[in-house]
Formats: sequence, structure tokens, C-alpha cells
Amino acid sequence: MANPSLLILAGDGIGPEVMAEVKKIIAWMGSRRGIRFSVSEDLVGGCAYDAHGTPLTDETMARAQAADAVLLGAVGGPKYDKLDFSVKPERGLLRLRKEMDLYANLRPAQCFDALADFSSLKKEIIAGLDIMIVRELTGGVYFGEPRGIFPDNEGGRVGINTQRYTTNEIRRVARSAFELARRRNNKVCSMEKANVMESGILWREEVQWVHDNEYPDVELSHMYADAGAMQLVRWPKQFDVIVTDNLFGDLLSDCAAMLTGSLGMLPSASLGAPMKNGRPKALYEPVHGSAPDIAGQGKANPIACILSFAMALRYSFDLGDEAARVEKAVEKVLADGVRTADLMGPEGGKPVSTSGMGDAIVTALDASLA
Repeated sequence: MANPSLLILAGDGIGPEVMAEVKKIIAWMGSRRGIRFSVSEDLVGGCAYDAHGTPLTDETMARAQAADAVLLGAVGGPKYDKLDFSVKPERGLLRLRKEMDLYANLRPAQCFDALADFSSLKKEIIAGLDIMIVRELTGGVYFGEPRGIFPDNEGGRVGINTQRYTTNEIRRVARSAFELARRRNNKVCSMEKANVMESGILWREEVQWVHDNEYPDVELSHMYADAGAMQLVRWPKQFDVIVTDNLFGDLLSDCAAMLTGSLGMLPSASLGAPMKNGRPKALYEPVHGSAPDIAGQGKANPIACILSFAMALRYSFDLGDEAARVEKAVEKVLADGVRTADLMGPEGGKPVSTSGMGDAIVTALDASLA
């Protein structure tokens, strides 16, 4: 059988730097574990606009559709701020999500013991945190119609965005959350605003339907999204899997991200329906963005991108043991005090560059085989 295919879209800013460290892990998997991938690369975001006048070409979109998994670095930067909205770098990422129909965005928030002091919350509240937010990614207010800015009847303008969800959109992301919960601690909390939004009422009713008819073994609770935000900073370890819509998921996942102390630590997966080979359409990317202020300086933390590859091993290739091996290697390196600039706290540590962190993780992977 052919090796599974990976399409790498390193993108802009620190994207190419952190992706270079992921390539080391991919190479290690081939040389030390006999797990090989057919790797290809292409452009997305600002670099694609520079080369082709569009943030994502049709040819690249077709390659993404055909790949077993897509690994993305980051898109955007200040040099593109004045571009028309239709060709901004972020439109390339949104097109990938929409046309691949990546409706379930998985955003883990895990606090490694060595970094428990980096959170703005007390250590006893954050230590051992391991939650997963499942954000619906292709519907809701970011895509609903009508939308736009229009003249009003009073000589001014009106901005319109439409919050819209269907039964199918809600049920399929709910199923993703319940399936994940079965692999974790069997508990789901669904968050919406059913007290003030009809779409929230529908969300709550449809998630409850999926639970009652398909996943009665999983514990389900409901919470208003604003209360959920409060509870995330009050007592985050009460949660296991949180499922929510596109808008609230955007806000809540960023809130949860900062519980761990650094955006440089946080991976994500965006999953869609299974392809003919049984693997889901999938795109994996770090949460941190392009960070143009440190691009090219060797300061970027590659761990989020490496952990995104670990998620690909687990969710696209059913290699959970190898994913855990990568995660434990990261944990070992952090426990040894190895630190990129964003992780240097009052107690210091062993400062390393972006490539130095990647090398340290490879060394820890080697040690895991001893």
C-alpha cells in the first residue's frame, strides 16, 4: 500500500520555522519507527498571494482535498493588512475549512506540569488540566446569510451577520464531541445561549436528541456560553469535552488556551466527514498565528505545531501510541527545563532556539526507544 499522504502548507511568519521542526519528527517516525508518509508542500496565505495573486489557488485546494491530512503553519502579516478582504491571507484558511467541510474543530487545552506556574490562575486550579473544546467550524454567524454592510434609512450604515444552524450541522458536531468523550472521561458539556437566541434553543434540543438517541452512556450537561466562560476561569477541571458553536467556540477556546500559559503550546485539529479510505478530511494547525514580530529570529516555539502533528497521528492515522510518544517527549523536554523565549519564567531554564527545541524533542524520542 502507498504511504499515507501529508500536504504541508507552512504559510507565513513563523509558519515555515515551526514546520521545519515538525519535519524532523516526521523524518524520525520514518527512520526510527518505520512509519513513513508521502509528504508534499504548497503555499497558502500571504506567500500564496505574493506568488499567485490569491491566498489559495484552485490547484492547492484540490491537493488538500486529495491528501490524507493537511498540516498548516500560520497565515497573515502586517504587509497584507491593506489588501481587499477577498484576498487577505486568512481567506485561504477559511476556504480550506469551508470547501473541505471541516465542521469539527478540536482545541485541546492541556497544562503540562512543568508549566503550571505560567498560567494566570493559581497552580492548584490549573495543574493537571486536560480538556477538549469541540467548536463547530463551518456554520453559524461567520458564514450565515444575509451578511454585509449596507446603507440604512437614516443616512448611516448597518452591519448584518446572520446566526444560522440546521439540525444536521448541530447533530454531526455533537456526534464528534460524544465520540471524543467516549475516548476520554465520558462527559460532555454543551454551551450556547438558549436563553436569548433561537439558534441556541435549537442547538440545545438537537444536542440533547443526539445524546438520548445515540449516546445515552455519555454524561451530558448544558450551560449558557457566558456562564461557561466564567466557569473556565473559576474551575476549569470540572470539564472534559465542551461542544459549542462557531462564535462561542472561537471565544471559549481562546479563553481556555490562555489557561495553559502560552499560545505556543496549543495545537488544533479540524475534522470533516470520512473519505473513501475511512480517514476523515483533516487539517491540523497550531493556534498561535503567524507572529510576524518574531519571524525569522529563531524565537518561535514549535511545540504547538509538533503537537498538531501528534493529533494527526491520533485522529487521521489511528497511531495513538505514537501520538502519545510525541506528547511524552514534549513533556520530558519541558520537565528538563528546556525553554523557548515564550516559556522563560522567573525561575529561568535552558534557553533554546526554535530548532534547538525541535532537536531536544527528537533526542527525547530517541530516549523513549532505549
